Amino acid sequence: MKPSAAKTQDAIIVGAGVIGLATALELLRQGARVSILERNRTGAESSWAGGGILSPICPWDYTDVLTQLTLYSASLFSEWTASLRNTTGIDPEYWQCGMSILSPMNQKHALNWCERNAVEIQQQTLSIPYSDNTNPETTSRNQTHDEVRALFLPGVAQIRNPRLMQALHQRVKQLGGQIHENCSVTSWTARKNKIVSVQSSCGSFAAENYIIAAGAWSKQVLGEFALNLDIHPINGQMLLFKFEQPPLPMIVVKENFYLIPRRDGHLLVGSTLEDTGFHKQTTQSVKAQLIENAQRILPQLGNMPVIRQWSGLRPGSPLNIPTIGRHPGLFNLYINSGHFRYGVTMAPASAEILVNEMTGSKQPLDTDPYQTGWSG
Repeated sequence: MKPSAAKTQDAIIVGAGVIGLATALELLRQGARVSILERNRTGAESSWAGGGILSPICPWDYTDVLTQLTLYSASLFSEWTASLRNTTGIDPEYWQCGMSILSPMNQKHALNWCERNAVEIQQQTLSIPYSDNTNPETTSRNQTHDEVRALFLPGVAQIRNPRLMQALHQRVKQLGGQIHENCSVTSWTARKNKIVSVQSSCGSFAAENYIIAAGAWSKQVLGEFALNLDIHPINGQMLLFKFEQPPLPMIVVKENFYLIPRRDGHLLVGSTLEDTGFHKQTTQSVKAQLIENAQRILPQLGNMPVIRQWSGLRPGSPLNIPTIGRHPGLFNLYINSGHFRYGVTMAPASAEILVNEMTGSKQPLDTDPYQTGWSG
């Protein structure tokens, strides 16, 4: 993309989450002038709230359309986060710790999928401390160890979402990106087959191109131009504990439940999938269920306080497949949204794909499946 000679921006991005910031960073690297409009604070919604597992949970249970994007994007993270660390001094804490997936699972299907996609996998038998008695005073003496079948994916990595967001925010500002926080889009002005300006709570903005990266709010932001876009909020709740040392050497997954250890001893426990509209809630019932599930793997959690409980609104979409590309009827309007549970995982690849679409550059993979969301 060649920067425009006019004073208007080359691109206005709506949404300063991980997708919006990653897209801005890719454009800024190519010399574009970029402004971001954010309804809240930078990175304060689902981008901040997620666990940072750089893989789908049980990737063999997803479509090839999703896993080709997550596999490619995950392969970019080591270099991407190293560059952010070196240029900003903020470490997103990329850590290739691996992920163990406990039974029940279709082991044959999993092994076949990994062979087909050249993903390293190891069969494990783990000794999991287990007790049906969750009373902290009696757990240790009643504790037994169950032998549990597991599959270990040593190549799976993680990052710390809040630190990634801080690094992206800082880098975008270093490169001249303008971020307008507490700035909600109210309407669009279109003429013929293009957008000419966007109106917001902090004024009117004009650019050569407009990109929607507003997560769960993308359909509402687009308004009459949303067509049949199916992006909707899905609430997810998580818990945080703190140990002196990491209580696990790797991420542990059992069905849709997971434990994520951090190097400094923090442990994330999550998460839920709740269709509650735009009501971002935390509940005692979910807290109790998450604690119960976690104690089945780490009984010592019965002696520990919950440091924090929070929730975030994911941009739900059919089959977790995002929409990335140009609007069918407006040639300078684009979207990069609907990543559901895997926005952080897909961020660098999604940004690359969208900017390639804008500039006419060669794509790293078949992107047609990510452009069908406009028509439902």
